[in-house]
Order: sequence, then structure tokens, then C-alpha cells
Amino acid sequence: MVGAFGGVGTTITLGLAAMARGLADRTGLVTALPPFRDLPLPEPGDFVVGGHEIRSTTFAESAEEFRRTSGVFDPAWIAACRAELDAASARVRPGPRLGLSAVVSGLADWAEARAARTARQAVDAIATDLGAFIASESIDHLIVLNVGSTEPPFPLGDVHQHWKTLKPRLDDASQVLPSSSLYALAAIEGGHSHINFTPSLGGSMPAIHELAQATGALHAGKDGKTGETLMKTVLAPMFAHRNLKVSSWVGHNIFGNRDGLVLDDPTSKTSKVETKDRVITEILGYKPSSIVTIEYLPDMGDWKTAWDHIHFQGFLGTKMTLQFTWQGCDSLLAAPLAIDLARLTDLEKQRGGKGQMRHLACFFKSPEGVMENDFFKQFDRLIDHVAKPQRP
Repeated sequence: MVGAFGGVGTTITLGLAAMARGLADRTGLVTALPPFRDLPLPEPGDFVVGGHEIRSTTFAESAEEFRRTSGVFDPAWIAACRAELDAASARVRPGPRLGLSAVVSGLADWAEARAARTARQAVDAIATDLGAFIASESIDHLIVLNVGSTEPPFPLGDVHQHWKTLKPRLDDASQVLPSSSLYALAAIEGGHSHINFTPSLGGSMPAIHELAQATGALHAGKDGKTGETLMKTVLAPMFAHRNLKVSSWVGHNIFGNRDGLVLDDPTSKTSKVETKDRVITEILGYKPSSIVTIEYLPDMGDWKTAWDHIHFQGFLGTKMTLQFTWQGCDSLLAAPLAIDLARLTDLEKQRGGKGQMRHLACFFKSPEGVMENDFFKQFDRLIDHVAKPQRP
């Protein structure tokens, strides 16, 4: 996991251990639903967790912090799973700081283990760690999951359109790729699977997609759909199917945690707002007036509140409104979906899949290679895909 000790990474690690020990059920896992139960999916105990971080801590310390600040996690689970948490912490390596945004760099407190002046040096350092992880833990399928902090938008140029033009630029001292893309490149260049659960760039560029086709790497993204945007992709089809015209859609979001701290930076916030705002227009087929705000309140911890106001026009021009409030624990909403994605990626690997996994669109705000944002149509596509095994 990239950003391993964050809230999502910690929840994934504790959740896998708790499920493997039979301490927790599988509520929240899509892959626990009937259509998936007879598939050869990896079990929670089959996963070996490792990763990269820029903060020096442990999974146990992070879990205790979340328990104190957000009131989540049964303390008995943390105690019972301490061996798994400690073992996973020992498999986390300090990541290169090349390509980090200023606000994320400010969170770094782990001494730099491997200096990197160029993208190639950083990618090679990450790849070395990935190779060592595979060898030491006898990993048969490496899945690199980006659950790190949101980056500012990164502009793409001609150099990012083809692998043959990007590859030689990796040796330049200039910032040709952001941090998230360095990890994506290390994974895909090595033929490993990559999942981008964040709105950061990651592998979202033609050059890396082209490379994935050559190496056979599976990849999917981006930006996990967990809360307010999930509601948008559920409600917007209703307005479209009932021929009710949405005049405006306003969404206000408040939350704490480190993700909130990073998103308090205007440049980082732009990436998140863009993915949250786009889905309504794509589903409705027109753009209503819209406002999306994200505000950081430290005292809320990992809890997120979204309040949405929808103004729409009905029969004979009658104006009506719908309002909803969504309150949820950010990491507890995200972690089961990330586990689902890892399980389904392994299934795709078993079936001989390569390249972009478009059938996983229902898990993302900005699904790569897919324009459809209607949640129900996306979910139907997932069910259809897993019901028809892909031949190698």
C-alpha cells in the first residue's frame, strides 16, 4: 500500500486480520454478496500486507490514534491482532520523497532511506522494495494499492502520450511525474497490478496504459466512490429516468483526519472537487448549476458529513427540492471497497486478464476508460463480467 499507515491503510490491515481471526463479519464487502460467493476469491488471511510511507509510525499506533480520535475499532480487536499489525509494520518501507506536494512533504518525518534526484532513481528504488517484498514473503500476485494523500492536479504533455517519449525523460532532474505516478510506474513496469484509490494522477496517462499492455499488468482507478459521490451516482439516475430537470446541485463536505488536512490546501482540493462534481453532468446529459465545497474541521477526526441541496423542476414548471445528509467514517467506508478491489483484481489475474479493468467502474468516482457513471449500470457490468469468466 502506498500511504500504508494512513486511515485507510490501517483499517485495511486491521480489518483483514480481524476477519481472518473471525472477530468481524464481512458487512461492507461487496464481494460478500451472493453473486461473488462461489468465485475463487482470496480470503482475508491470504493477503500479506506491506507498503511505503513517509511518516514513521506503526499500524498499531495508527489504530490506537484512530480509536482515540474517532471512536472506531474495538480495542479488543487491536489487542488480538497485535501480532499481525506488528508483522505488517515491519514490511513497510520509507518511500522516496520525490514528486511530493508541499503540504504532503510537511507530514514526512521518516528519514530518507534512498535519495532520488530523478524519476528513474525513485522508480528503481520502489521496484527494489517490491522485489524484496515478493521474495521474502513468497508473494504470488503483487497488488500495489494507492491509498496515499491527494495530490494537486498534474498537467500532462506530449511526453506523457507514449512510453517511448516518457521513458528517456525519467532520467531528467525535472519533475516529469508526481509521486503517485512513480509508484504506478514501478508496479506496471514490473508487470504487477496497480489500483489507484485516490484522485491523484497515478497511472492515468496514455504512456503508462501503453506500458501496461506490454507488461500485462492489470490496473484500475481512480478515486474510490465511498460517500457523497456514491449518493450522487444513485440519485442522479432517478432524476434522469423520471424526466425531472435538475436546476442546481450543491454539496458541502466537512471532515477531519490527515486527508482533510491535505485537502485544506487549495491546490490539492482541486483534484477532489473535480472528480466529485463531474458525475452529475455525465449522468444527466446536461450541466446544472453546481457547487462543491470541502472544509477541514480537525475535531471531526475520521468522520465525514456531507449535506446536499438539490433544486429541480417537475411537471408544469413546479420547483421542488431534495436534501440529504450523509454521515460516515471515511476510512471505514473506503477500506472494504479497497479489499474488494484487491480480491477482484486477483480474480482477474487468475482468469488471464491484462490491462485496464473497466468492469470495476462502480468502485470509482472517475473510472478510467468508462464514461458511464450511473451506479446501477456500473454494478450490472461488474456482475456480468464476473459471471462470464475471461479465458486466458
